[in-house]
Amino acid sequence: MINREIIRTKIVQLTYAYYQNGSKNIDTAEKELMFSLSKAYDLYNYMLALIVAITRESRRHLEVAEARAKREGSEMPSRKFADNRFAVQLEENRMLLDFMETHKKTWNDEPELLKKLYTQITESEIYKEYMESDEDDYNADRELWRKLYRALLEQNDSLDSLLEEQSLYWNDDKEVVDTFVLKTIKRFEEKNGADQDLLPEYASEDDQDFARKLFRATIMNADEYQRYMSEASRNWDFNRLAYMDIVIMQIAIAELLTFPSIPINVTINEYVELAKLYSTPKSGGYINGMLDAIAHHLAETGHLLKPFA
Repeated sequence: MINREIIRTKIVQLTYAYYQNGSKNIDTAEKELMFSLSKAYDLYNYMLALIVAITRESRRHLEVAEARAKREGSEMPSRKFADNRFAVQLEENRMLLDFMETHKKTWNDEPELLKKLYTQITESEIYKEYMESDEDDYNADRELWRKLYRALLEQNDSLDSLLEEQSLYWNDDKEVVDTFVLKTIKRFEEKNGADQDLLPEYASEDDQDFARKLFRATIMNADEYQRYMSEASRNWDFNRLAYMDIVIMQIAIAELLTFPSIPINVTINEYVELAKLYSTPKSGGYINGMLDAIAHHLAETGHLLKPFA
């Protein structure tokens, strides 16, 4: 799940913090980086567990409604949502159960939020259409939760506030984690039962090593990389750069020089996008030009050996 897009984002954040906090202990900073990445995976599992928690909340409401129907002799309420096949499969998922047990995470301490989310769901048109539909199979059950997640859990102020209170990292992680939760929902197959694979913590075995190497190269070679910036910026107003722009370019240079298999244009494009997100409105265009000039300068001076696309 933790891919290079997430890693680059975390390294931008942690490198900036490294220079701002004053301690400048690279071992401590690296541990913070790896912990920050692990928290993104925690959130991925926690958001999947939220689907289970809401389903259990629905069963509590159903028990009350069933008891009332028995007393009054009225029609019993539908169990369609409470017994949603996808949600039940997720509830029984071995990987999710192991994770939640190991990390001692639970939504049981948030009854008000669960009640609020359940109410929002039952009042939604998505829910009403599902309950009224004659379609009653696994695919319909899974599609319901994909729609509900996108409509009501991706952007939910109450949920976002709670997550931010629980972890400082999760405010930044939520948007990208949502994409992986939706990807996971889409990948579920009924035939896999409780053994359905969730996404692994890292997208590939090399990515954890990528994170450590890129962060260390960025910090340990900072003076060298900033010299390259100065040499390549003779026609640029280098002194007027925002400090975040310098940090982003420093990381980009580290990636250009440390990872020969990553194409030059891929690296430049990734950090231009990060500049748009974390720096000034003009930073994206400025950094695009600067990194292109720096890459050509490094190639001309023999420091960068990989070809331009």
